[in-house]
Amino acid sequence: MNTAELLADAYGRIQEAVHEAVDDLSAEELSWRPDEGGNSVAWLVWHLTRVQDDHVADVAGREQLWTADGWRDRFGLPFRPSVIGYGQSAAQAAKVRVDDPALLTGYYDAVHEATLGYVAGLADGDLDVIVDERWDPPVTLGVRLLSVVNDDLQHAGQAAYVRGLLLRRR
Repeated sequence: MNTAELLADAYGRIQEAVHEAVDDLSAEELSWRPDEGGNSVAWLVWHLTRVQDDHVADVAGREQLWTADGWRDRFGLPFRPSVIGYGQSAAQAAKVRVDDPALLTGYYDAVHEATLGYVAGLADGDLDVIVDERWDPPVTLGVRLLSVVNDDLQHAGQAAYVRGLLLRRR
């Protein structure tokens, strides 16, 4: 297994988890929160997708699909284009409402395909390239891509947990 295959497998696991968390939920269920401070499946999946879109677009040197492919307009959320959900209050997170689960999975799938297209061209040595000098130590491409995998899998797991709580209420 090479670098590209390993990363494709990791990102593929995120895609599976996203679909498992979202599939067959209604708009109301997607927006359900365990309490006023909790996150909904919709927010968790939107946020993890925004993080992946933002971070991978940055290292790939391309515009985010959020704006380039019109996903921002389709979602119609009251946030600036650069918002990815990081640091949002519970009230802001509650504004992420989705009428159709296919909107969430469609955006994720588009970001996933763009991510796979990017990682397919990577070689082992590419992972050592510094992509962010704002940190000490500076962040390499490998660390950035793995941090996205880590963050996304955690949020996908949270979405699965919220889905489980929700389904117990049915």
